[in-house]
Amino acid sequence: MNKLYFFWALVLLVLGCKEKQTEVETAQEPEYYSEPYRPQFHFSPEANWMNDPNGMVYHDGVYHLFYQYYPDDTVWGPMHWGHAVSKDLVHWEHKPIALYPDEHGLIFSGSAVVDKQNTSGFATNGETPLVAIFTYHNMDGEKAGRTDFQTQGIAYSLDNGETWTKYEGNPVIGNEGIKDFRDPKVTWHEASKKWILTLVAGDHAQFYTSPNLKDWTLAGQFGKEYGAHGGVWECPDLFPLRVEGETESKWVLLISINPGAPNGGSGTQYFIGNFDGETFTTDQKEPKWVDYGTDNYAGVTYNNEPNGDRIFIGWMSNWTYARDTPTEKWRSSMTVPRKLKLKKIGLEYYLTNYPISGIDGLASSELSKTWIVGPSETTTKTIEGMNQSVTQLKTTSKDFSINFKNALGETLVLTLDADNNQFILDRRKSGKVDFQEDFGNKIHIAPLQLLDGDDLELKILLDQSSIEVFINDGLLVMTEQIFPNEPYNSITIQNKDPEANVTVESIKKMESIW
Repeated sequence: MNKLYFFWALVLLVLGCKEKQTEVETAQEPEYYSEPYRPQFHFSPEANWMNDPNGMVYHDGVYHLFYQYYPDDTVWGPMHWGHAVSKDLVHWEHKPIALYPDEHGLIFSGSAVVDKQNTSGFATNGETPLVAIFTYHNMDGEKAGRTDFQTQGIAYSLDNGETWTKYEGNPVIGNEGIKDFRDPKVTWHEASKKWILTLVAGDHAQFYTSPNLKDWTLAGQFGKEYGAHGGVWECPDLFPLRVEGETESKWVLLISINPGAPNGGSGTQYFIGNFDGETFTTDQKEPKWVDYGTDNYAGVTYNNEPNGDRIFIGWMSNWTYARDTPTEKWRSSMTVPRKLKLKKIGLEYYLTNYPISGIDGLASSELSKTWIVGPSETTTKTIEGMNQSVTQLKTTSKDFSINFKNALGETLVLTLDADNNQFILDRRKSGKVDFQEDFGNKIHIAPLQLLDGDDLELKILLDQSSIEVFINDGLLVMTEQIFPNEPYNSITIQNKDPEANVTVESIKKMESIW
């Protein structure tokens, strides 16, 4: 009896120790998505490297976000298509990798469509195919010095993106010797009853047509004598938009370029014009820019969006320093989803981009109530939680600055300088900036001539390692990464205008989507 008692006592002791050990181990494990600089309301992968958004499509209640992904390291490597889904474009669920490299090459950027009429013939039992169109990148061909190592392939899914099958006839578009030949974006063109594929070929865009997503014919090209050409053209997108307040519609062509952006490195330009199913034409010779910050690249829009809107997501980084940013478990995040609109000011057309309304639903408790900075006044407020917040301002002042600061004296400064017709973002002393020589070496400037009227409205999103500034409903936008060593906990507004007020309407905490 004593031996039996001793035996069970020993068992209970061992189990108790194991339970306590498990409790200690659990306590030591970091909470999900809580690493330093981990964004809380922007999409980022659970681990490892991510770049361009791909295959953005809506179908049967689900928004799909695919993205360039390397699952084995936090620096760029052999590309796959990562995958996440959402019902509201705000909260995301991670899914298994969708597309893996194969004998044709790595899986570079591309798009996806809903083949509602089964033009591809992939569905045999009444399903609706999702068809992904992407660039194959053959590393052996590149290393051998060939120029035909990028081709275009397709894959299809009959279960709303859960599983994918590569087309046995890949590649569907070959390459006759263009080194940079990639990033197909496909859309259905109702007027011609054909699929339109836009891709980039070095220094210009090419347009292909197809009745079935398998057989493609080159129909036109655009861009050799238009826009910015400081680097290679990438990640095109082509779509129509109705002009706000008007009955007319125009076509918008997005082209990312690296390098050659206004403030260095990677950026996205756009053109407004007309498209007849084969040819894009425009009177616009000079580039216009989606975003004047340094960290919004390779952005494209959702196909088949249920409300007919154009929803844009960009990669929140820059190839100049993307591999060097000071995160450890993961690298890179996406911008918040933004609704695109087309606005006419005078005789000019401008593309605006502004956070979708669902993002506002994350704003919860007030960190600060409304306050006013009068003419020629400076006001400082201590506010904890600024690094995960949304700030709304309204002003007629044309000369003011907003300074976010932490206890270490690190500062992030926004300045509106009407005398020099500039809006300035200065992250030179914002925190960690020396991990790469170009990250914090200069101020970044956006032109103010875009702004229409006297009133200015600013929405500022801060999320651990990023800032997004939207002025006048996204007529002027700046997106940048920041890496403060401690959270910002104060805001100083200096109003130099002797006649006008700056009104801080609210500063609110943004809830985590994870």
